[in-house]
Amino acid sequence: MERQIPLFEEPAPDPRPPETVTWNLWHGCTKVSPGCAHCYMFRRDEGVGRDPRVVSKTQAFDLPVRILRAGEFRGRYRIPAGSHFYTCFSSDFFHADADGWRPAAWDMIRERADCSFFMITKRPERIGDHLPPDWGEGWAHVTVAVTCENQAMAEKRLPVYLALPLKHRAVMIEPMLSAVDLRSNGIARIESVSVGGESGPDARPCDFAWVLDVREQCAENGVAFSYHQTGARLVKDGREYRIPRAKQHEQARRANLDLGGTDRLGEIPGE
Repeated sequence: MERQIPLFEEPAPDPRPPETVTWNLWHGCTKVSPGCAHCYMFRRDEGVGRDPRVVSKTQAFDLPVRILRAGEFRGRYRIPAGSHFYTCFSSDFFHADADGWRPAAWDMIRERADCSFFMITKRPERIGDHLPPDWGEGWAHVTVAVTCENQAMAEKRLPVYLALPLKHRAVMIEPMLSAVDLRSNGIARIESVSVGGESGPDARPCDFAWVLDVREQCAENGVAFSYHQTGARLVKDGREYRIPRAKQHEQARRANLDLGGTDRLGEIPGE
C-alpha cells in the first residue's frame, strides 16, 4: 500500500514543563453557608475597601488561551501543555452572577483539553443546568469538587452532587467545622477527600479527631485522602493549639496522614 503523504506537518510536542496556575476568571462571591463566614476573599477585599459581594470579570479571563507573540515559543499557548489550572478560587464557578460569562469559560476549558482544571463549588444545585452542551458524562480533564464543611452541608449537598455527570468527584471538608460522616453519603463514589481547618483571626477550632475519622472512612473505602492544613486552632487530645499561618500546611504534612492519589491541592491559591 502506498504511504499517505501528510499535507501538513504535525506540530512538535511542547518542550516546556507543565505549570501550576491560578486562574481567577471572575472575582467576588456571596455567602451561602457556615463555611463562608470567615472567607479569606472577603477579608482581603474588605481590607482594601472593595465590596467582595460584587462579582466581576477579571483581566485574566482568557488566560488559558493566550498565545505567545514573540520568542522561541511564539505561536504556542502561553501556558504549556500538561499544566494544572486552579480555577475560580476567588469566586464560585457556578455563581449566578457569572452565568453570562460561563459559556465562554467552558469554551476555553474545552480548547485546553491538554491541561487539567480543578474547581470547587458550594452550589452543586446549579451545576446540572450550567454544563456545556457536549459535556456528556463529563470531561476527563475537569474536576468539579464540592465543599461540605459540616455534617449538615454533607447531607444537603452530596446527594445533589453525586447525581451529576462528572468524571472526577472530590470533596473538600474545609473549613472543617464538625465531625463529618461520609459513609451514608456515597463516599465510595468519591475519588478524593481533602480536609483542613480554618485560617484567619476569627478561625473556629478543628478537632484532630474529626480529621482522623474522615481519614479512616477514606481508608475503608479506597478513597484518596489529603490533610490539607491544620487551621489556626487545632484541638488535639482535648487541648487547643494556636498554629501560625506559615506553619499550618507544614504541620498537616508532618502528620503524615495522606492516602495515595491526592487531589493535587497543596496550598489553596489565595487562602
